[in-house]
Amino acid sequence: MPGMEGLQIRPAISVDIPELVAFDHGYSTDHVWQMEYHQVQEEVTLAFRQVRLPRPMRVSYPRDPARLVDEWTRRAAVLVGELADVKRGYLVLAESTAQGCGWVTDLVVNLRDRRQGVGMRLLGAAHDWCRLRSLSRLFVEMQSKNYPAIMLARKLGFVFSGYAERYYPDEDIALFFSLEVA
Repeated sequence: MPGMEGLQIRPAISVDIPELVAFDHGYSTDHVWQMEYHQVQEEVTLAFRQVRLPRPMRVSYPRDPARLVDEWTRRAAVLVGELADVKRGYLVLAESTAQGCGWVTDLVVNLRDRRQGVGMRLLGAAHDWCRLRSLSRLFVEMQSKNYPAIMLARKLGFVFSGYAERYYPDEDIALFFSLEVA
């Protein structure tokens, strides 16, 4: 597999959209972040812990790929990672309802290009996008099952910032990680 040194990040254009929608949006994982909830009278304790699964699990993307195009029209930016005229991945950004924050709603790397630095470069471009707009924080959302994305976010310095139960249409838990934009 060729290196990704020449990877270019650019805004998506309309002719990119069919190819991006056709990416394999699912992923495999052998770990998950499992939520533990305990309540004793008025005290609530909540913890996420990394759990190794007995065997790798294939996870479907939490959003309907057929609806992605409509969702993207309401977003601030769709960035494409491209090398040698081949789209390798994409990232979708929104300006958050929380003042001064950018929000990554989708980060997808084409199956054959995963673990090659494409996601890292796209998140770097999202950070730059926020900085150019004087936004102070960048959030990334992901399923609690998306261990590869959790590990990438943590590797890049994102910190766990919260969760939402039944966030996605499939009622999966969403995890939120954030990074201060310098």
